[in-house]
Amino acid sequence: MSILVEKTIIMDSQAIKRALTRIAHEIIEKNKGINEVVLVGIRTRGVPLAEQLAREIEKIEGIVLPVGILDITLYRDDLSTLGYQPIVHETDIPVDINGKKVILVDDVLYTGRTVRAALDALIDIGRPKTIQLAVLVDRGHRELPIRADYVGKNVPTSGREVVSVQLLAIDKIDKVIIKEFKE
Repeated sequence: MSILVEKTIIMDSQAIKRALTRIAHEIIEKNKGINEVVLVGIRTRGVPLAEQLAREIEKIEGIVLPVGILDITLYRDDLSTLGYQPIVHETDIPVDINGKKVILVDDVLYTGRTVRAALDALIDIGRPKTIQLAVLVDRGHRELPIRADYVGKNVPTSGREVVSVQLLAIDKIDKVIIKEFKE
């Protein structure tokens, strides 16, 4: 029987803050300001990350960006293989995304399947001008042709490892750790 054990801390609260500050600057630079930009966090940990990015951008630009919450539960491609009744949460995007520059925000980019589901969910809501992706950690192992536009940290991992993002708003601590399955 395998158990999951903590292997190493790869980002502490200061490293997370620095990464989000850098990503905020990159978003502003790539979009030549923040006109028509909307941040949309993928539930669960993408939401507090999107909120933190909005606060960082507000510090820099002095403008509050709209932040949406996207639930992708019913868009998952593994929904039929899950043995439980999925809990669907509300999607709440406070502005019309048609013609907007949407920045999808998530904690970890792995196979790309979560992002694919998020793209499907967004397109069902409206037709953004562009969709960009911001992630705190890119761990590789892509199964779909998806890449992030903004990455806090690239972390090469093995298949036996799991990247766990813990955020103050949910977990009462800010850190990113690698866990590993041990026999």
